[in-house]
Amino acid sequence: MVSEDYKSMLNGKSVIRQMSEWAAKRGAEIGYENVFDYSLGNPSVTVPQAFTDKMIELLQTKNPMELHGYSQSQGIPAVRAKLAAYLNKTFDMNYTAEHIFMTTGAAGAIAHAVRVVTKPGDEVITFAPYFPEYQQYVNRTGAVLKIVPADTEAFQINFEKMEELLNEKTAAILINTPNNPSGTVYSTKTIQTLAKLLEEKQKEYGHDIFIISDEPYREIVFEGVDAPYVSKYYANTLSCYSYSKSLSLPGERIGYIAANPECTDAALISVMCAQISRGIGHNCPPSIIQLAVAEVLGLTAELSVYETNMNLIYDELVKLGFTCVKPGGTFYIFPKALEEDSVAFCQKAMKYDLVLVPGDSFGCPGYFRMAYCIDTEKVERSLTALRKFVETEYPRS
Repeated sequence: MVSEDYKSMLNGKSVIRQMSEWAAKRGAEIGYENVFDYSLGNPSVTVPQAFTDKMIELLQTKNPMELHGYSQSQGIPAVRAKLAAYLNKTFDMNYTAEHIFMTTGAAGAIAHAVRVVTKPGDEVITFAPYFPEYQQYVNRTGAVLKIVPADTEAFQINFEKMEELLNEKTAAILINTPNNPSGTVYSTKTIQTLAKLLEEKQKEYGHDIFIISDEPYREIVFEGVDAPYVSKYYANTLSCYSYSKSLSLPGERIGYIAANPECTDAALISVMCAQISRGIGHNCPPSIIQLAVAEVLGLTAELSVYETNMNLIYDELVKLGFTCVKPGGTFYIFPKALEEDSVAFCQKAMKYDLVLVPGDSFGCPGYFRMAYCIDTEKVERSLTALRKFVETEYPRS
């Protein structure tokens, strides 16, 4: 008999994926270039040529077993050492290779991080709006995800509501900055306030509270935006990173956990993650991709297009009367819908071949997400459809 638990999940498929599937089907009918698909956060800018060149060089010069064989459970030692050195130079930290664990993207990193700092029955706090898959990443470990309501004025942390959820069961705080779906970047003041509060609560409760910092959009920060490195401000931090966005490599599934060298049991985190892999099947990310990213550390795809797209969309939304917090990074924007029911709002938009994602599954009913990682030319064309949608469905008196 198949699992009733996982069978039941079929009734709660990812809304993001459902909207993306509709866009693909509609594209087959009218041409995908005519569907303004803002559903999926799939990077649109080209992989850097230097990365492609490095892959070719590795294939031409390295022993096939080194490229295609299993790596060590924690990742290739030389890669981990290079990553530690890069992080130290970039963020003034003091990582060593023993603090790094290679993962299959940020999802794999979070899957390990939650397990390494919680036990069944513990609570993990996150902040709306949040990536919907956090529910699966946390609750399926036996821990319980608790949601702090959104600060819709700025999408920073609602500390008053957070303190209401903090208790002796709190084992970790899961944050995502720059944030999917809001595009907000937590400020240095926000991180400092969070760190101070957690330090106080650790003393009060007599146990560690870790920050699990989900950071795949770390390099997509717009001009003049304050974007602190979370581990600089709080010792018990596990940084979860992916190269999916910075290098436009989502399909390669490569990332890492970096355990703050000052955190509790820092020297054990990576080796513990290797043991966790035995139970969840996230063993040994591809060796060739580990080797390739280690040769291009600090390099990114041409990310400036995302800020160009954001400004085009933000300016048009404001002109059309939307309430919207201007993103500080990522390739997402999270406006308030023009009616309370954001699902109905997004369904109406589909009549105009605009594919938007309702905010309900992000913990923010009444809002919607646009993933503007598409060509700028298509963004510009979509604005005509957006204006027609708003003017037809929500005419101003």
